[in-house]
Amino acid sequence: MGLFDFAAGLRRLGITSPRDPFIDKSPKLLATPRHGLISKFELPSSQSSASSSTSSLSSSSTFWNTPKPSRWSSFRIRNIVSKRQIAVILCLSLALFVWFVPRPAWRRQTIHITVHQPISHPNQMLHPLSSLSVSRKHAPNATRWLEHNSNNKHAENTGLGLFKSIPSMGHYSSKPRAALISLVRNSELDGIMQSMRQLEFRWNRKYNYPWVFFNDEPFSDEFMEATQAATQNLTSAKCYYEVVPREHWSLPEWIDEGRFMNSLEYLGAIGVGKGWMISYRHMCRWNSGFFYKHPRLKDFDWYWRVEPDVHFFCDIDYDIFRFMRDNKMKYGFNMNILDDARSFPSLWSRTRAFINAHPEFIHPDADLDWLLDAHNSGDYNNCQFFSNFEVGDLNFFRGEANEKYFNWLDRGGGFYYERFGDAPIHTLSVAMFVPKSEIWFFRDIGYQHDINRHCPPQSSHRCACEPTSIDENFYRLVPLESPQKKPMDTCIRQFLGGKWLEKREGYSQEAERAFGGDGYQGYIANGLKE
Repeated sequence: MGLFDFAAGLRRLGITSPRDPFIDKSPKLLATPRHGLISKFELPSSQSSASSSTSSLSSSSTFWNTPKPSRWSSFRIRNIVSKRQIAVILCLSLALFVWFVPRPAWRRQTIHITVHQPISHPNQMLHPLSSLSVSRKHAPNATRWLEHNSNNKHAENTGLGLFKSIPSMGHYSSKPRAALISLVRNSELDGIMQSMRQLEFRWNRKYNYPWVFFNDEPFSDEFMEATQAATQNLTSAKCYYEVVPREHWSLPEWIDEGRFMNSLEYLGAIGVGKGWMISYRHMCRWNSGFFYKHPRLKDFDWYWRVEPDVHFFCDIDYDIFRFMRDNKMKYGFNMNILDDARSFPSLWSRTRAFINAHPEFIHPDADLDWLLDAHNSGDYNNCQFFSNFEVGDLNFFRGEANEKYFNWLDRGGGFYYERFGDAPIHTLSVAMFVPKSEIWFFRDIGYQHDINRHCPPQSSHRCACEPTSIDENFYRLVPLESPQKKPMDTCIRQFLGGKWLEKREGYSQEAERAFGGDGYQGYIANGLKE
């Protein structure tokens, strides 16, 4: 006999239920016996009397004649949430909880870096002292940002999915419009492959920012295939290949070609680095005032310049571009060193003329003091941000102030009659038009370009390099035969100020030099422990 026949038989006997328990074929709507009646369905014992049968029948009648549910009970049953819906809600709630509640301290990776004051947090970086005194009422806190956004929080392919778009720490939630850019020739394929492999492995395989390659001639198929393979093996980063416009890589019409050729011969004869190379002059000019105008970069706001044949020694566990954008930084550097003054003898006089002609462009919080040598008539001390490594705001370089300054220098012919470099020009531009608080020293990134090497202290857990002192590389670009006068303090110490300028009691720079020293060994802090 089927279940439905059995139920029909009961109804003929007058045993009815308020609702067919199988009508919806759903377990959640089946009638459920009351707990107190369950015992009445036990099997009769051997000592049961003849009344057992009657008792069982009575129990059955009681079960099937369970009182009809009230109107409100039916309403609750019909509107109950399904188990699947409950599970989804619980999962979403748990995900939101994990997203917004800070990770416990034992889950946070400690990054050991140097600071100019007692360490209040392991993520605190070197920052110029003068910038701390500048009032930035609504300025973001870069150190706090690093506390909450390290450990690859914004890395892609982490399974966060929807939650990547949720704002964090009140900052922007979308990915910055940024790119890794490189000016490179077909013949430098091996060198750029070296740079790409290390930067992809150390950082970009987690963030997938595109690469944009520039060349003064079309890229070869071999170059494009090799560089695409380099990214595809590690990331899904896109590669773009662009040719520099001819007008940006040729002698301007206002340049006297004869005077230019004399300059090439003279600078080559006195040993100025690459002073005899025509292409090097074009390159310095393009990096100074044209790279950010290229049509390919119009859809980007940030760039990280990458040179061929450089080394990246350290794992980087935060999004460099998010850091720059969220903390309103305009420029980031890795080395601050001395340049050969013989390559740009008129740069400072032309810069002073620009300041006098356009004082309206100088930022009210600009700090040029660290670039002026008080012991040398207040002239430019020839310090520069080493632009082979730089992270910058493209919109800053596109701005009116920087454009006016570049055009001022360009019309004067300094790129061809002398050998103006993009590094000192970027340095002076940033110093004049940006407050120091918006310039960042990436002390935590290990990097090497040719003879200049930088490695952060206390970083053996994430870097494959020997830590360098903060003064490393200071005058390596200045040949011994150069007669230029070096400043009293190293470039990075003048930029940072404060305790970084303090020297041991009784120390004499002149005495050190008299015994064959370089005059820069008397500092109390060397940047390896602080």
